[in-house]
Amino acid sequence: MRNLKILFVFLITACSINYAQTVGGSFVIGIPKNEFKSNTDKLGYGLEIHGTFWEPNKQRPVTLGLNFGYLNYGRESQSRPLSHTIPDIRVDVNRNNSIANMHLLLQIAPFTGTWRPYFEVLGGGNYIFTTTEVKSERDWGNDENIAESTNFDDWSWSYGIGGGMLIKVWNNPDEKGILYLNLKCRYLWSSESEYLTVGGIVINPANGAVDYYVNKSTMDLLTVNIGVDYYF
Repeated sequence: MRNLKILFVFLITACSINYAQTVGGSFVIGIPKNEFKSNTDKLGYGLEIHGTFWEPNKQRPVTLGLNFGYLNYGRESQSRPLSHTIPDIRVDVNRNNSIANMHLLLQIAPFTGTWRPYFEVLGGGNYIFTTTEVKSERDWGNDENIAESTNFDDWSWSYGIGGGMLIKVWNNPDEKGILYLNLKCRYLWSSESEYLTVGGIVINPANGAVDYYVNKSTMDLLTVNIGVDYYF
């Protein structure tokens, strides 16, 4: 607990120092590896946002930041009767298997200029969850759900390493500000967790009973990112 308090104070102090900071976001493709790959053969797709408390440079090449990500690793969509007593009205039933994660980010980027390679170390956790939503087949522009529920969820620790390249695409001549194209790869390991995959929920049409076919393993991922970073 004492170490966590020291880390918290350090992060707050770092945020309060008047350093140039960075923020960015990217589109992510997740490739299951190891035990996770044996339970699902689908690629994951999602988004990621991140920021650092100060800009790395030659004099101070190491920076700290936070990284938040969302990855959908399986989606099912079906058209079903609203109920046994109203079979003539059909609805769209969508089921999503997802991972939301948060990592403390340590980035090493000693280079400046148009091309800036960097290396990362990450540590944090995953929230793994499966949700089902019901929508009208004809929503007439109304995107609200009729009903939505979380079917299953779990938590795991996560850590990883990565590297990438920042390529300068624009800079503000009047103010300090540079926009970079960001290309990177990461390998993320996790502790064991329980999770569902596509086909993991089976409904008996005779009595409506629901069976959950739960997997238990690590959820290791290789991710490929393409996005932009802004240094200001």
